[in-house]
Amino acid sequence: MYNMDFNKPCHIHFIGIGGISMSGLAEILLKEGFQVSGSDNQESDIVKSLVSEGVKVAIGQCAANITDDIDVICYTAAIHEDNEEFKAAKSKNLPMLSRAELLGQMMTNYKQAICIAGTHGKTTTTSMLSHILMDADTDPTISVGGILDAIGGNVRVGGPDIFLTEACEYTNSFLSFFPTINAILNVEEDHMDFFKDIDDIRNSFHRFSLLLPKKGLLVINKDIEKLSSIIKGVEANIITFGSDEEADYYAANIDYDDHGFARYDLYKKEEEVMHVELSVTGEHNIYNSIAAIIIALELDIAKDAIISGLKAFTGTHRRFELKGEMNGVTIVDDYAHHPTEIRATLNAATRYPHKDTWVCFQPHTFSRTKAFLHDFADALSLADHVVLADIYAAREVDTGEISSRDIAKLLEEKGVDTHYFPSFSEIEEFLQKNCQKNDLLITMGAGNVVTIGEDLLK
Repeated sequence: MYNMDFNKPCHIHFIGIGGISMSGLAEILLKEGFQVSGSDNQESDIVKSLVSEGVKVAIGQCAANITDDIDVICYTAAIHEDNEEFKAAKSKNLPMLSRAELLGQMMTNYKQAICIAGTHGKTTTTSMLSHILMDADTDPTISVGGILDAIGGNVRVGGPDIFLTEACEYTNSFLSFFPTINAILNVEEDHMDFFKDIDDIRNSFHRFSLLLPKKGLLVINKDIEKLSSIIKGVEANIITFGSDEEADYYAANIDYDDHGFARYDLYKKEEEVMHVELSVTGEHNIYNSIAAIIIALELDIAKDAIISGLKAFTGTHRRFELKGEMNGVTIVDDYAHHPTEIRATLNAATRYPHKDTWVCFQPHTFSRTKAFLHDFADALSLADHVVLADIYAAREVDTGEISSRDIAKLLEEKGVDTHYFPSFSEIEEFLQKNCQKNDLLITMGAGNVVTIGEDLLK
């Protein structure tokens, strides 16, 4: 594998630069003095932002984009060998790094490399810890998988002490990392287009845990099923958090304010550590915050900075994000695209003041929809009304095996008021006519469903 010399900035070209993680890496390297260029299939706000900072971005991917002045290529997991730029780079014998390989090499430049992993909650937990680290004036470098207002985007370039990033298990990308601190929030079935089964996923997280050095730290949810298979052989220090006193850290005296924001007392064994007040909804965020707190305490962050940092965190974009109000209807957007995430979001919504809950759901990828078809119906049945959009294909091709109508059929059998429309315009027209004052409308999914709520607010 090619090794970057970060002391000698060169020209790096990103194939697929518009992705949230790729754009973050590009921005970090740009601020470190590298010449950065890239390409993407479509223009976006992220691409426009990079261009405004001096990055040359080509819309559309073709061989001509691989110019002779490029020194190294970085590509996403979605780029395959038949990609024109990929083939051109190979023909020129240019050094090539995957996004994960580049991110892993970047970590070696910092005293602490903190990786937040898990099937769910990575972006939120990374963002919570970002707030804490900034409140404590640690000057962290941050790469987060969402837009965080506190850092003005998805990346922050700081000093050489702390690098904080999300660590995704898809295609085993996090196995290219060099962490000193790992957090594993949960381990469930997902990305079944890559993993064989849940045991294959557990094995991946086990290998991720083994990456830690002896003086490293693993913060892990004790409630994870078959936890021993993930921590077996780990020589780093292990600290657990969970739902009861069996974990090293746990929450007690949990309650919620009028906005649905959680408050709790954090305990370490039988000793009360601190009282925590969050500014986000949902029980799942209690456990996300505990993971962030443990890491902060292990970094000797003052408790005052932890408490104030968490209180200041009001969420990232697309995580139960309040978008606005339309004729008395509150519109929220959420990135949930896995049944567990949907349940967590809809359970959180019950604590939010409203009348009926409307969910406008856009399934993400055909393989995920097929694998979790019945689970999606069970989770969505927690809503009063469900409106389904077509499946967002992402990296996949529609083979005709599965569609949103299959979810609709199961929901109708459960007696849930369900509607399917093939176009966003039809969905918007229907919602505008049928949502009533004081209702809560959640646009939900990892695709472009967010635009439905934004269009309604216009």
